[in-house]
Amino acid sequence: MSVETEELLRALAQDAEGVCRHYLPAGRREGSYWMVGDLQNTAGRSLFVRLTGPTSGPGARGKWQDSATSEYGDLLDIIRARTGITRFPELLEEARAHLGRPQPVLPDVPVPKKAKAPGGRPAAAARLFAASKPVAGTLADSYLRSRGLTHGGTMSALRFHPKCWHREDGQTRSIPRPALIAAVTDEAGGLKGVHRTWLAPDGQGKADVKTQRRAMGHLLGNAVRLTPHDDILVVGEGIETMLSLVEAIPGLPVWAALSSGHLGAVLLPEGLQRLYIAIDRDPAGRRAAERLSARATEVGIAVRVLEPRLGDFNDDLRANGRLALRQHLAGQIGPEDQHRLLA
Repeated sequence: MSVETEELLRALAQDAEGVCRHYLPAGRREGSYWMVGDLQNTAGRSLFVRLTGPTSGPGARGKWQDSATSEYGDLLDIIRARTGITRFPELLEEARAHLGRPQPVLPDVPVPKKAKAPGGRPAAAARLFAASKPVAGTLADSYLRSRGLTHGGTMSALRFHPKCWHREDGQTRSIPRPALIAAVTDEAGGLKGVHRTWLAPDGQGKADVKTQRRAMGHLLGNAVRLTPHDDILVVGEGIETMLSLVEAIPGLPVWAALSSGHLGAVLLPEGLQRLYIAIDRDPAGRRAAERLSARATEVGIAVRVLEPRLGDFNDDLRANGRLALRQHLAGQIGPEDQHRLLA
């Protein structure tokens, strides 16, 4: 990181609340934090930005984390997400403009620079997914089976990486850990990001770390497409939640949006006639379902909400078994789909 970039980050941190009010106006200050739903400026309390503390180092103001996705970063990341700027020099220009600072005078003749290999978060996500291997027979398969999920090894959207780098917030050293890798794709099937779930060494649960999950790339509007859709689709938040529905009803067309904030923003495919929204039993899940339901209804898509008995459908599966979950879902699926989904 250059000296100027470090200085700009310190200046932005000194005005952390001003940055939040400008780029995340849907949020509000609560004590020492700015609270908002996500990086897309959705109303809510999942993402929090520290407004007090030093301007750099551990516990610095301007640092943020999304408790729903485990993503984290600094104020430049917020500016990037809210403006859509992808080139770092232009991102610094935006930061200077917000701070009211003059732009540097560039030389008349540009200095040639050595070409860099393609980078960026989607490119890094693609490299990670390509370096991973199928789930069947791996620690990721053991992890999913420990949660009652037996179909993960058959899904091309899920892979396993034995040494996926992991770093806790505030630490400088990364540690390789086994991880379940999920592909986040767009409507055309293009890989836009990945979601990582770090696993225990024996696969019997998640890793014993504070940040167990993290996403990278462009998630907004996209999803982990676990099974192909046709004229109906079931979409929900977590990977394990949606795999639980497949356990109860094999062949169910399911997508995982990864968080409540992203659930409300999923781009629905053309030709969709009926949408089932599998919610988690919490206020954020209900609000996300309301947003997605409103968008679907506007374009003539019929919507039904699937609600678990417990916290989410994986809780239901592990507590009551697949037959009980299937019977519970049968009471919520529309009559026009009973013969297709429950045959």
